[in-house]
Amino acid sequence: MKRLLPFLHRCAATTFPAFAILLISAQASAASWNGIEPFKSRRADVVKILDQPISENADGAMRFAVMGGSVLISFVNEKFVEAKKLRPELAGTVLEIVLQHEHSSDTPESMKLLSNHSFTRDETQSSLIFRNPKDGIAYTFQQGTLRTTRYTFADGQLTRARR
Repeated sequence: MKRLLPFLHRCAATTFPAFAILLISAQASAASWNGIEPFKSRRADVVKILDQPISENADGAMRFAVMGGSVLISFVNEKFVEAKKLRPELAGTVLEIVLQHEHSSDTPESMKLLSNHSFTRDETQSSLIFRNPKDGIAYTFQQGTLRTTRYTFADGQLTRARR
C-alpha cells in the first residue's frame, strides 16, 4: 500500500493538469449541418457546398432545394454585430440554418427526444418544439412529425464572440 500511494499521487499529478487543459481548451460549437456551421462558415462556403441558391431575399438569406425539402441560410449582418456587441469579423458568417422538411416521418419518439434531457420542450396549440441551446439546435414538430430543424450558434459561442 505504501508503494501504491506515491504512484497514485504521480498519476493524479500528471493526469489532472492534462484534463484541466482539455476542459479549458474545449470550445462550445454549434451543431453543424452538411459541413455548414453558424459563426464559422461564410457565404462562399455555403455556395461551394450547396451550389447556387434557388432564391435570395433582400436581407441576403439564401434558399436552396435539398433532398426532402428546402433550406434557408441567413447570415450575420452589421446590425446584428452591433446589437450583440460581437467581433466585427463575424459579419458575413452563417447565423442560422433552417431546414424545412416536406415529407419527414420523424417523430419525437423516433428521435428519442422525449427522454433526452439536453432538450427543453415547448408546446403551442399547433406545434411541439424541442430546443438544445447548448448545441444551438431546435426541432419543430407539427401533427406529430418533424417539420423544421434549426441550427444556430451555441450559447457558449455567443459569449466568446463578443468583443
